[in-house]
Amino acid sequence: DHPERFLVSEMVREKVLHLTREEIPHSVAVVVDSMKRDEETDKVHIRATIMVERDSQKGIIIGKGGAMLKKIGSMARRDIELMLGDKVFLETWVKVKKNWRDKKLDLADFGYNEREY
Repeated sequence: DHPERFLVSEMVREKVLHLTREEIPHSVAVVVDSMKRDEETDKVHIRATIMVERDSQKGIIIGKGGAMLKKIGSMARRDIELMLGDKVFLETWVKVKKNWRDKKLDLADFGYNEREY
């Protein structure tokens, strides 16, 4: 389960960096908050939070009327479905956590644990 969550987070992060190009530096992390199969819809329901360091970055990722976040989610969902071989419902959120890269506890919470990788 951990490797799948890590791969899902990296797929979402890749789309953020690809679609925002130079606007968002590499100070973005993605946390997979939950990942489980919904027996009623037979889809894998994934809830992911995109973490940034500044409010301006949050605005760029969300985009006008949520258009950029929708595009990020759609592109990531297609890649995740190919990897998992299942239909996916991907729910994405954006949160600001100032200076998260400078705090070891936050780094570990976001999956950046030097002992595991």
